[in-house]
Amino acid sequence: MSDGANLQVDLTNCDREPIHMLGKVQSFGFLLGVTSDWIVSHASVNIASFLPVSSVEDVLGQPVSALLDEQAIHTIRNRLQRLGARPGIQVAADVRIGNDSRRCDVSIHVSGDTILLEFEPHDGSASVTDEIANVQNAIQRLTAMKDITESLNYAVRFVKALAGYDRVMAYRFLPDGSGEVVAEALGSGMEPFLNLRYPASDIPKQARALYIRNPIRVIADVQDAGTSIAPAGGAGLDLSDAVLRSVSSIHLEYLRNMGVGASMSISIVTDDHLWGLIACHHNSPHLLGQSTRNALLLFGQMLSLVLREKLSTQDRQLESQTRELTNAISRSAGAETNIVDILFSYADELMELMDADGITMMLDGEIYSVGLELPRDEVTIIAKHLNRSPAGTIVASSELSRFVPATSDLSRLVAGILAIPISKAPRDYIMFFRREVAKKVSWGGNPEKPATLGPNGIRLTPRKSFETWQAIVEGQSEEWLGSHFHAAEQLRITFLEVVLRLVEEASQQRKHATEKQELLIAELNHRVRNILSLVRSLINQTRTGHMTTSDFARVLDSRIQALARAHDQITKDNWSPAPLKRLIETEAEGYLQDRKNRVVLSGDNVLLVPTAYSSVALVVHELVTNSAKYGALSVRSGRVDIMLQRQSDMSLALHWRESGGPAVQMPTRKGFGTTIIERTIPYELQGTASVDYAVTGLSAEFHVPAIHVRDAPNSPEALKSVSAPEGNVSGSLPFPEKVLMVEDNLLIAMDGEDALRRLGAQDIQVCSNVQSALHAIEQETFEFALLDINLGTETSLPVAEKLKALGIPFIFASGYGENNVLPEGIRDTLVLSKPYGIDGIKAAWQRKPSA
Repeated sequence: MSDGANLQVDLTNCDREPIHMLGKVQSFGFLLGVTSDWIVSHASVNIASFLPVSSVEDVLGQPVSALLDEQAIHTIRNRLQRLGARPGIQVAADVRIGNDSRRCDVSIHVSGDTILLEFEPHDGSASVTDEIANVQNAIQRLTAMKDITESLNYAVRFVKALAGYDRVMAYRFLPDGSGEVVAEALGSGMEPFLNLRYPASDIPKQARALYIRNPIRVIADVQDAGTSIAPAGGAGLDLSDAVLRSVSSIHLEYLRNMGVGASMSISIVTDDHLWGLIACHHNSPHLLGQSTRNALLLFGQMLSLVLREKLSTQDRQLESQTRELTNAISRSAGAETNIVDILFSYADELMELMDADGITMMLDGEIYSVGLELPRDEVTIIAKHLNRSPAGTIVASSELSRFVPATSDLSRLVAGILAIPISKAPRDYIMFFRREVAKKVSWGGNPEKPATLGPNGIRLTPRKSFETWQAIVEGQSEEWLGSHFHAAEQLRITFLEVVLRLVEEASQQRKHATEKQELLIAELNHRVRNILSLVRSLINQTRTGHMTTSDFARVLDSRIQALARAHDQITKDNWSPAPLKRLIETEAEGYLQDRKNRVVLSGDNVLLVPTAYSSVALVVHELVTNSAKYGALSVRSGRVDIMLQRQSDMSLALHWRESGGPAVQMPTRKGFGTTIIERTIPYELQGTASVDYAVTGLSAEFHVPAIHVRDAPNSPEALKSVSAPEGNVSGSLPFPEKVLMVEDNLLIAMDGEDALRRLGAQDIQVCSNVQSALHAIEQETFEFALLDINLGTETSLPVAEKLKALGIPFIFASGYGENNVLPEGIRDTLVLSKPYGIDGIKAAWQRKPSA
């Protein structure tokens, strides 16, 4: 090329730059190219910095065995065997190279006829097990989150915590190719990029293709221009899959202009489409070890799957909404054959489904409109333009004036159109219209001047200004989404289907609904009959010859009330297993009122299935009633201890112990109450029951088989009682705004930070060790601190002593629940037992922790 003066230079230059064949690698590692017979064909010129060779010329043409020992070559060959003919990369970790003890991680892949081996120093400080465990826990949390925004906010925080970058962003690509920062985690004092947009030219087409091919990409130092590959600068060597692949000088300049020292990207790929990126920036050079990058690669792949599922869930919800609407339209077609009337009877629902402001039908030359209405002549012009499209094609545009230039005068009235053909000849359409949305868009720099022709030859120089640039977008509507096209296709099919088939479908649905209703009625009859039979048995067994009518009514009423309370507990949980502790507490409260605190309940928190719940309810009722009338609860000094114990075979043992009451006498006769106590569980549940009428107090043992018992999840009430420290909480102290949290577990720290923020903390500093916490105290003034006692290899006691000396209030958190190991000066400090939550922290603060 003798002269580039006449060569047009524009943004497509970026798209044409061969960034996969730059012939360089980043300097934090070195590259070897090997032939099929294991002779070195290529090498990066920095190889002498890693291997005991004088220069790269000493390496070329040599057998690999002259550079690597037999064990290293064996390991690499095994990884290559795993790779087979599939594209991709295999990694051999902690491989010894040279004649010394130097260790490297080796990335292995095949490019054309060349085996590429990329070496980088092995980072032995990272714990692969811990990093993978953190990723697994993070993915579990992501899966449980409700929406995409919440998931991305958590993802950027997790990556920042694990990778240590100063700024981590979630970057979503928009339909027009531009990108928007939709979530961000950044260091203190940094300018936020959240909600900024960047033009499509910032990430050229070939770069986006490589992001799909290389799900994780690291740039360790933007000042590193790269190390050449010999011979001939690696001419013709495709580095698309290379981990060390150097960076385009345009992109390096772009990053330097942004003030970035190092970067990393993790691709978010859904259905082979680049949905977005997790983009990481650091203010200075920053390199993660291979094991940490592999953990982040796994996290990115799992995040992609989670987002794909959430996007699919959104699509399924819209599909469900569309299906319900099309079913309703289909059912209407059975009784009403006028398609215009059918359409307009569901016009509001259709416009809501398609996020449209108006709907127009063109049928047999006639035009019918609801909502936003266009002049007849304009609709005719649009229809003629639509006729140019293939039959049966759904057509959409968010800029009608560009799609149909003759309608440019309508841009302030109508900007978006989606048209559904509903016949072949003549062409009839259902058209959805959208109004113009004049939007103020914040760009990360002027999108009209993303780059300029610079001094670097015939290529573009990236812009130097990234100040927020606001632009007003006119003449456009919101973009039509893929979900709208799916809904439109379902609507098209619905309006084309044969009416008789629709009528048959509606008939099948009615039949199914009738069968379901009959099943529900039969189940209701069954349950009502069972309850009536049980009540009749209670009446028959309660009635005895020596009882007065009033006594009979009172006893029967109490037993029926016990059943009612049990039934309430079951129905509260939708006729699913219900907590046994709640049953006992309810019975004690209902019968003993202010004396219920003398029933001491302990042991395992379990659930009983509904059939067992009613049976045990009667037994507990009789025990409480007898104790209140004749036993320990009949006097002020008496108490009842109830222990629930899950056995090794998963059955349940219920221990009842009375003490402090009057002397117990063996009953001279067995009434119905005694029969309930002794026979209900053995007879109805196939368990066991034994009662001991000891003089010092009645005791009883019950065994409920495992088939009737379920594990109880931790309820909010249970967590609250475990987490909140004991003591009366008086007043309502405003929660401090500036808080220090010391916690060595990443996920617990993130949960604690969330809880503190919900309580009102505005500025939270999270530290994982004593050194960083003491440094933070020197730099900042805190109002309150939450300290994990055990920080793995150290304790937070030095931090506590420093806080006490400064008069800053603090509390401890501990998984051991003990405070007898605390030094004398801080022995009275509140200790919050793990797991704790927002209620525990709030209660501890309200108790005014001392400084």
